[in-house]
Amino acid sequence: MQEDIKKSVEVLRNGGVILYPTDTVWGLGCDAGNEEAVARIYNIKKRSDSKSMLVLIDHEGRLESYVREVPEIAWELLDASDRPLTIIYPGAKNLAKNLIAEDGSIGIRITDDAFCSRLINSFGRPIVSTSANISGEKAAAIFDEISEEIKEAVDFIPQWRRDDYEKRPPSSIIKLGEGGLFKIIRP
Repeated sequence: MQEDIKKSVEVLRNGGVILYPTDTVWGLGCDAGNEEAVARIYNIKKRSDSKSMLVLIDHEGRLESYVREVPEIAWELLDASDRPLTIIYPGAKNLAKNLIAEDGSIGIRITDDAFCSRLINSFGRPIVSTSANISGEKAAAIFDEISEEIKEAVDFIPQWRRDDYEKRPPSSIIKLGEGGLFKIIRP
């Protein structure tokens, strides 16, 4: 795992795109602060850049670096969640502009996956996480489900978990609004 993390960090620092296992499905990732790398992922997915992507961080302490204000309800939701949870926060900051939704929001998931946590910690910044598929196609739960087109379009693919056939469920998604209001996007 350590060699995969080392090479992934090198690729991310050089503005590259990786294909990597997450706590949910296989994902495409890049430096969440690099607009050119983010644009490249939209291009790989053949996806409109008006559809925002989420970012992964390795611990709660990083949230306030990328969101203007973390509502109290967010901490409660994070504490109560027993599976991967993506929260869409208003007031994104310090991220690539083309990663942030038109309303200024950003989806952030705090990963508990060992590979992702170590990767993000070593990189020192959040990374983009979007399913490793062409937009509109089924997300790849295991490595063998990823199309050759996607595999050929990235700069690095770790060996880690390529032979893992456990299918993990996608994250729950909750969008936070003003005054503690929230909307469940995906239960």
